[in-house]
Amino acid sequence: MRRALAVFAVLICLVSTGYTQDKKRVAVFDFEYATVKDSASALFGTNTDVGKGISDLLVESLVKSGVYSVVERKAIEKILTEQNFSNSDRADANSAAKLGKILGVDAIIIGSITQFGRDDSGTKVSGGGIGGLGNRLGIGGVARNESKAVVAFTARMVSADTAEILGIASGKGESKRSGTSLLGAGGNSKAIGGGSVDMKSGNFANTIIGEAVYQAVQVGSQQLDSNAAKIVGKKISVEGLVADVSDQTLILNVGTKGGVRVGDRLQIKRTTREVTDPATGKVIRRIEDTVGEVVIGEADESSSVGKFSGTGKVLVGDRVVSAP
Repeated sequence: MRRALAVFAVLICLVSTGYTQDKKRVAVFDFEYATVKDSASALFGTNTDVGKGISDLLVESLVKSGVYSVVERKAIEKILTEQNFSNSDRADANSAAKLGKILGVDAIIIGSITQFGRDDSGTKVSGGGIGGLGNRLGIGGVARNESKAVVAFTARMVSADTAEILGIASGKGESKRSGTSLLGAGGNSKAIGGGSVDMKSGNFANTIIGEAVYQAVQVGSQQLDSNAAKIVGKKISVEGLVADVSDQTLILNVGTKGGVRVGDRLQIKRTTREVTDPATGKVIRRIEDTVGEVVIGEADESSSVGKFSGTGKVLVGDRVVSAP
């Protein structure tokens, strides 16, 4: 009985590990929000990038579901800055695919906010802004009659290899509650600070507009998860050399163009003997020792940085290869 349980535990472990390795790697870009810019500005009293806020929430939802491996925002912002990626490119599939190759992802998720505000177009929203209303959350959202909040967005999953649109998702949410202020009914001034809106805060989530935002994100996230099978994962064999050693930190001469991704575990190999073809003198086999492994924490197009672990001592010139 004990042996059977042990075998079962090993099988569960192997299945779990295999599933993790098979996760498709995606990056979520800030959504375009030009269509709802005026309504969002009227609501919050200032120009607010609701596209960024909703994409951040979508990332959180995708990470929690565990279907994809999602790239961190810092890595994306670094590449966007280096490539001079403008807001006008947010929903462009070709631009997304180009940056996806640099990031080393399988697919990019881009999108646009199509609705953000009240469910009745006839209600006028005051744009009074923050000034004069203190800590009340009727900021820019006071109207004479009560309304519900409606939020909607469309998202596209784009292949980083071909720029082909692999899947489409439509997230739409409507608040269960209604009120004269979409920023009221459960929130307070902490949801808004210095003209910015933290959509990930509990205060915002408890507002009427927050209720609609979170529902839209949940619906869109589930649809994106269902498209995971459409992404063709890439099996890339990484090969490079150690270019610099500083304590346990290694700099490698291979980066995203060579298939390196943040989070990769690569093996450090040292050639101890080369076998050559006696007829041609060409090296036909290398006898190597494994020195240890390096976990990649940062990568650009031509280099990467990682933390070394192992019993051996790393030397400049040691080979770096994908783990079997």
